Amino acid sequence: MTARTTLIALLALGVGAAEAEAQAPGAIPTPESVLGHAVGADFRLATYETSIEYFQALDAATDRLELREVGRSSFGRPVYLALISSADNLANLDRHREIARRLAHPRGLTDEEARQLAAEGRALVWIDGGLHASEVAHAQHTIQLAYDLVTGDADPEIAAILENVILLLWPSINPDGQTLIADWYDSNVGTPYEVAPAPFLYQKYIGHDNNRDGYMINQIESRYTTRVAREWEPHILYNHHQSSPFPTRIWIPPFAEPISPHVHPLMWRMVNLIGMAMSQALEERGQRGATHMGTGFDNWYPGFMDHAHNFHNVVSFLTETALYRYATPGFYTIGDFPPSDRDLRPESLYSSPWEGGWWRLRDAVDYMLTASISVLDVAAKYRTDLLYNRYQAGRDIIAQYEEGPPYAYFVPQDQRDPVAAVELLRRLAFNGIEIDRLARAASHEGLDHPAGTWVIRMDQEFANFVRQLFVLQDYPDLREYPEGPPDQPYDVSGWTLPLQMGVRVIEATSPLGSDVRDALEPLSGEALAWDAEVEDASPFDSPFGVGFDSHPVAAAIVPPPGRVTGGGSELVVDPAQNNAFKAVNRAWAEGARVSWAPGAPGADGESGTGGRYAISGLSGEAQLVRDLGLQATRGSGNVNLRAPRIGLYRPWNASMDEGWTRWALERYGFRFASLRNADVLAGDLADRYDVILFADISRGQILNGFAKGSVPPRYEGGLGPEGVRRLDAFVRAGGTLVTLNRSSLFAIEELHLPVRNVVAGLSRGDYFQSGSIVEMIVDPSHPVMAGMPERAAVVVGQSPVFTTEEGFEGRVMAKYAEEGSPLLSGYLLGAEHLAGYAAAVEVAHGEGRVVLLGMRPQWRGQPFGNFRILFNAALYGRELAAAAPESPEFWTAPDEEDDGSDGSGGSGGSGPRGDGS
Repeated sequence: MTARTTLIALLALGVGAAEAEAQAPGAIPTPESVLGHAVGADFRLATYETSIEYFQALDAATDRLELREVGRSSFGRPVYLALISSADNLANLDRHREIARRLAHPRGLTDEEARQLAAEGRALVWIDGGLHASEVAHAQHTIQLAYDLVTGDADPEIAAILENVILLLWPSINPDGQTLIADWYDSNVGTPYEVAPAPFLYQKYIGHDNNRDGYMINQIESRYTTRVAREWEPHILYNHHQSSPFPTRIWIPPFAEPISPHVHPLMWRMVNLIGMAMSQALEERGQRGATHMGTGFDNWYPGFMDHAHNFHNVVSFLTETALYRYATPGFYTIGDFPPSDRDLRPESLYSSPWEGGWWRLRDAVDYMLTASISVLDVAAKYRTDLLYNRYQAGRDIIAQYEEGPPYAYFVPQDQRDPVAAVELLRRLAFNGIEIDRLARAASHEGLDHPAGTWVIRMDQEFANFVRQLFVLQDYPDLREYPEGPPDQPYDVSGWTLPLQMGVRVIEATSPLGSDVRDALEPLSGEALAWDAEVEDASPFDSPFGVGFDSHPVAAAIVPPPGRVTGGGSELVVDPAQNNAFKAVNRAWAEGARVSWAPGAPGADGESGTGGRYAISGLSGEAQLVRDLGLQATRGSGNVNLRAPRIGLYRPWNASMDEGWTRWALERYGFRFASLRNADVLAGDLADRYDVILFADISRGQILNGFAKGSVPPRYEGGLGPEGVRRLDAFVRAGGTLVTLNRSSLFAIEELHLPVRNVVAGLSRGDYFQSGSIVEMIVDPSHPVMAGMPERAAVVVGQSPVFTTEEGFEGRVMAKYAEEGSPLLSGYLLGAEHLAGYAAAVEVAHGEGRVVLLGMRPQWRGQPFGNFRILFNAALYGRELAAAAPESPEFWTAPDEEDDGSDGSGGSGGSGPRGDGS
């Protein structure tokens, strides 16, 4: 190891000296002259800061590259976009951008005018350095790509690209992650932990899920990329990844089935053409091992960063290049291959199988360079087609919704949670959707819509984006073989936003009459400065969608004015409104009093009524109501509550779901501590915490963590038996343990709770669900379910289903109906295995309680209609638990027949994968 480290240092000195000698004054700098090593060198990774230093050097040295700052990352790093083209094109950037935007928004253009603009304009192509920072090659290849383009005009292919294409090149769209991973790797090179996985998420909150935030744009990185896309309206968007299925070397379009149904077919055709052009270019250069995404990578879920833009008529796609481990080289023999691939048989979509050998970071960089140049070459050759097809797609979609349903969506201001509608509409506006408001009352299809109702007209060019998010998903029943188990979706199968967010939306199935059209007024307003958006200092500063005030239309979407009705001494807020929790947490932060007004249980299996939070002694109460858009009443609470001391378990083998939980809690003003393994093992938990939360984490991950020797010792292991004993003592002493989804299985098994997961052990042929929305019958009289409707749309994925066993004491809070399928959107096979069983259970354990939630209430920051389940659970300490009314009649365990299962194992359902991109 010492010899390797010495060799790296000597190589770096040699490269640096050679570059210093060769670099002539005024010449375009090579990457080596700034990085100190060649791009893709073994054992070397450029940080984001070093990468930008090189791009700044290029900007100063050539008129073919212009570097622009476009925002700030979650950790405050400046984010840059490099524009690369001929000097003439860059001198006329404003005109070419104007043409791209005009063709993207075709209303008022004729076909002939569009053809003239297409002939004049340039193809705008987005290529990025990736967002999955542990896939290291893409953020290295952008450095070399920039150099090759600005110095390559002697090559006719490059010259044609510079003349016909303007490249929007992102050095990285996850700057924080690039530096975090590069620094982590550099700290371990030459040690036994050289290729150790990072013990942190490579984005502030969500790590790998930063590629699942494409339409919700909850994270800052998602917002600045979306903003650039809508400001420039590129014709092609190419997002690089590394995760090619072994032993293939690069995975490229066409995609697997199923594809999203609401994308203009011209997008799919061009994606397929580009994929075939890539494979041709790779073969021409002797780069073997290219395959197409005929299996595995479907394009069903619209939340991927790239795929979200297909619904905006941008030709958008990703590739997956092979990855070894960071910048450490690996050697493969045929014996390493799966048996089915050892014959090296050419296949239709894998015609030159890779034969093994060394695989280095530079190899991945070279494959990416070929793929990127191929995309640019296609854009140059098909420039006018790309520009005109952008116009044609938008024109066709406008006509489609002028002639057929849905013609519009009405979104009333009168909602169970008025701010949830604002959260939904602000995201649509930020994604380029036009939103109107009724200036006066109007009627349509027999329904009266009051003034202020929001209206999304569908005769607009990006309407398919709305439709894809609003319709119920019906995932096709694709089988691996006849009568076999269903194909597993690459990601989730159902996401319908109005269901997830608890927003009432009314579809117009007939054309809007003059009564409605004459009452419409487009939304517009003044935006705050984009550059001001870094990380919010306080969640109270942006009550209606963090970060969206930077968009003029989004900023104009506000809820009805907050108001207080009724008489009484205290401000009573309904947890049906998520901002009620901001109010409660602000009250505690300012020393005011918070109490609880309990609900009442139902009878004969029916749901009860929900409780509410009451606040007194808060200064600026009226301003709070206005700021948060609260619809509050006057009254009183009779159970005094103190702010619970909350701990959120945070494993070293980082959990995206923990990050999403942390994000949601912070956004609503919760004060909590992150609990590492050592914090739990230190014991005395009951002296420090009232409530401990576990996000959706597997039992093995909680117990075992990183294996010994796989990471530096401080990050090894999980809670282990001793940690379980500490948690058990915490609950028995009166604490509350809240477990989300799969972590509930950990609690059941390790704390020996009298609860069983009834779908454990079922085969995929008998029971299968993958990231869907289902209906649960909820008892809102239980404080954890306060604010939920009696029949609630809830997100599940790899979710347990509960029944109780002998010795059970506690209460069921949510259940599945005894008849019919609970599926609302997505895919569910074997609904009979859920019928009548429990979805959320409180289990008495000693003096305390365990709250088992068989759901994902904060999933990817999307189900605003479920957030209150998490928030109530986080506040469910001793006082609130003591105030919970008994409701023994809400649920009765179904009669069971012996199915031969021993009840062991995990959930039989298959949810979103954790691998890939």
